[in-house]
Amino acid sequence: QVQLVESGGGLVQAGDSLRLSCTASGRTFTMGWFRQAPGKERDIVAAISWSGGTTDYADSVKGRFTISRDNTKNTVYLQMNSLKPEDTAVYYCAASRRVVVTRVGGDFDSWGQGTQVTVSS
Repeated sequence: QVQLVESGGGLVQAGDSLRLSCTASGRTFTMGWFRQAPGKERDIVAAISWSGGTTDYADSVKGRFTISRDNTKNTVYLQMNSLKPEDTAVYYCAASRRVVVTRVGGDFDSWGQGTQVTVSS
């Protein structure tokens, strides 16, 4: 397992942008961002392969969010544009040992502490 540290959350208005960062303590393979809103289950937001060549997004964020990574810095990013109040949640970074991109939470074995994103209307 690796240690993951997220940053970049905050309070913004609808339509604004935020960029989340997640730095790992070591090499990672598939990386993902998940989110959990109050009273709801934790859901996939986006995932990216080790090379960055394959990405996968939840339908609710397609066209607005972009996941990317810089392996020289062991860091994965989530650029969030056109934020909506329904994007409000705690966002978690996660690392999987799988080489093939997955969106299944059970495939991820390292998790960050989470960062709060709040979007006001």
